[in-house]
Amino acid sequence: MSYLVVGISHRSADISVLERVALDPDAATKLALAVQETPAVAESAVLATCNRTEVYANVDRFHAGMDEVTAILADVTGVPLLDLAEHLYVHFEEGAVAHLFQVAVGLDSMIVGESQILGQLKETLRIGQDLETIGTGLNAVFQHALRVGKRARTETGIDSAGRSVVSAGLDAVGGYQGRRALVVGAGSMASLAAQTLLAGGASSVTIANRNYDRAVALADRIGGTAIKLADVPAAMGEADLIVSCTGARGVVLTEEMVRDAADGRPFGVLDIALPRDVDPAAARIAGVTLVTLADLAGTAGGSEHDIDEVRRIVGQETGAFEATRRAASVLPTVVALRTMASELVDSELARLDRRLPGLDETQRGEVARTIRRVVDKVLHTPTVRVKELAADPGGPTYADALRELFALDPATVDAVTAPKEAPHDTTATAAQTTGGDPA
Repeated sequence: MSYLVVGISHRSADISVLERVALDPDAATKLALAVQETPAVAESAVLATCNRTEVYANVDRFHAGMDEVTAILADVTGVPLLDLAEHLYVHFEEGAVAHLFQVAVGLDSMIVGESQILGQLKETLRIGQDLETIGTGLNAVFQHALRVGKRARTETGIDSAGRSVVSAGLDAVGGYQGRRALVVGAGSMASLAAQTLLAGGASSVTIANRNYDRAVALADRIGGTAIKLADVPAAMGEADLIVSCTGARGVVLTEEMVRDAADGRPFGVLDIALPRDVDPAAARIAGVTLVTLADLAGTAGGSEHDIDEVRRIVGQETGAFEATRRAASVLPTVVALRTMASELVDSELARLDRRLPGLDETQRGEVARTIRRVVDKVLHTPTVRVKELAADPGGPTYADALRELFALDPATVDAVTAPKEAPHDTTATAAQTTGGDPA
């Protein structure tokens, strides 16, 4: 089985494209289940955030897996594959592992070094486990990615500035000290925005949401005020700053609504929703400062030294994870070799019993122990050494040599891991790939 990542993010597409592929939780679940059910895929997980949609999979074959994932991604998002292809990136095997680790440490985030991504990765892992689309393979790499993310933040100052999309956006709209804020939405980003506003000195925070009970719950939690979505136009007129982050498709705050609320005074609007909540035309209104996700791309949260150090950690951890995988890949061969040797010893002992039926139990036991000790000693060095050598790049070829030297039946080796039935091969779609040889 091999790791595969197919994704689209702020690095490969602009906001107008990301809006078309943005997934709500239900759609992300549908995507993960659909991918996992295809012949080439054994496991799947979907990471959907405000600036990326990525499918992680454990596949039998690269081309078949990539074709199936991209086709389902196009189907679930409703975006034709031809429109998606030029924006998709594909990572395979070690490249897929390295990419996930870069995501976990925040190097691939819109705000470099932000730590929200760790929580999003944990949630992706939890959902995949609940859906049973994540098995041992993806569980191992996601768990390792979470450890890498924590290590990067412990050993470097990559997130020392405490920057997030929310905090960077609030700074960009002129800060929030002493301002009256209105937060439209009640999800995780809205919660972060509300907490940031109150902790940073906003004079008041009002929460509006389509589901009023959720608005009340968030307001109670952070010490704010809840209103119904229908009351937003009136509440805008009482605010100096608006943060909008709903999951709606289509404009939530129109140009007219913003114009009436601003009324020529300094007025900040932070739109961190995907798709966008605020009509882009609002940016042309006198006194209004509109900041969107597109304006925040590439903002750094750590120094160049920190970023370089985090890159070193990612490289080191990717190498360590791959060494562990390579070492584990030879275990079926070692098990098959020892199984063959044990069966051979049993066969020879049975033959000895037939030829020398007069041996008593003590003699028979001593002969059996002697033969087994000899076989164990002969096999000890090659089996230990092949595990050591397998940790190096190209190491699995030693397992191939062991299979050839001892004429091991490939079916016997494969039976140790009992892989999923091989899928039908297909032709790959056009997409840029990184990682191992997909041939």
